[in-house]
Amino acid sequence: MRKLIAVAALWAVSVLPSSAMAEEMTPPDVLIEQTMHEVLEIIKKDSALLADEARLLELVDAKILPHFDFGRMTKLAVGKAWRTATPEQKQSLTNEFRTMLVRTYTKVFTTYKNPTVETKHVQVAAGVEEIPVKTIISFSDGRSAKVEYEMEKTAAGWKAFDVTLEGVSLVTSYRGSFGDQIQQAGVDGLIQKLADTNRSATASSKARKAQAK
Repeated sequence: MRKLIAVAALWAVSVLPSSAMAEEMTPPDVLIEQTMHEVLEIIKKDSALLADEARLLELVDAKILPHFDFGRMTKLAVGKAWRTATPEQKQSLTNEFRTMLVRTYTKVFTTYKNPTVETKHVQVAAGVEEIPVKTIISFSDGRSAKVEYEMEKTAAGWKAFDVTLEGVSLVTSYRGSFGDQIQQAGVDGLIQKLADTNRSATASSKARKAQAK
């Protein structure tokens, strides 16, 4: 489920108070379509990327994830405990959550071959600060999934702060497990859990790479 949730790409554009600049902004639906096309074209031309997790991580990190608002995503996923977390804890939570989602996203490309994306057109009215963008992800085995991105207009451009797959919100999904961990071991316990998960994933990746040599 979470592998499919992560299938997306968002291209940020500058948002300035100038009306002339606003008219030149690429609409969020077009941004998604263009960025996904670019990433898929890169992989198509260099299929060896799929067998090189380090390079694939770099591609996802550089082309896709900068266009997510991980601060807001983490805040929503952590829930009420965010209000009492220290600035250092908030930064650690955001960093670990981002690292986890980077790896989740890369698995999409290695698990589901040759996906195609159909993006539904949206009309962004004047003054709108948040808008959902709907897409349909189709896979070569005949399966498909409806994915919706909640996007916000920020000073740095359009960014996604939640992703919903077939009605299941990424933020809501993690909020349950994060809440349980916080109840058991506090915010520091959640940070440690996420860090351990990320370290384990890195170690497993290195082991697979060593075996492949």
